[in-house]
Amino acid sequence: MDFTQEDFDRFLTFEHARKSAETAYAKDPLDSDNLTKWGGSLIELSQFHPLQDAKRMLTEAISKLEEALVINPVKAETLWYIGNANTSFAFLTPDLTVAEGYFSKAADYFQQAVDADPSNELYRKSLEVTAKAPELHMEIHKQGVDEQAMGAGPAGASASSNSKVSNKNKKSSDFRYDIFGWVILAVGIVTWVGMAKTQIPPPTPK
Repeated sequence: MDFTQEDFDRFLTFEHARKSAETAYAKDPLDSDNLTKWGGSLIELSQFHPLQDAKRMLTEAISKLEEALVINPVKAETLWYIGNANTSFAFLTPDLTVAEGYFSKAADYFQQAVDADPSNELYRKSLEVTAKAPELHMEIHKQGVDEQAMGAGPAGASASSNSKVSNKNKKSSDFRYDIFGWVILAVGIVTWVGMAKTQIPPPTPK
């Protein structure tokens, strides 16, 4: 996958936000807004990494956001972010049965976000689209790209093998990015909610 200058700028923005949140956390671990900012930046950064790294970052994002909810259980923005993280993780999970568990969690968090802020159209739209997520998941994974394709080729592989693996990896990387494109478009995994608080500019949907 080739990154544009805009993609690179976004990466730097969210990486800066992540580092700032990590520094702020050391000074005040009970700042729920900062933890939400941290989780949101990890969700965005996961888009720029290979599959396993992306999943790891999403898992970390969920952990930070859950920590924020312990401090402020009814913060709609945090609930919405956790819904996004679970949705992203589900789309990156080929097994639909497993993915459905994450979609179910996402729907629950989106519902809580709607309950906390009924007037927020994005929260309501996210909940609405999540109901269609399993069907969307099946359509996306019809391309047949598996997790193994995301990894590097075996050590000592021939130049021909490496070339094939490289081509497959590129297709897989593009596939993973397409998944996030679907999510950004369909579920609204963008970070413009509460931007004035988090100081994270909204990404441009692909």
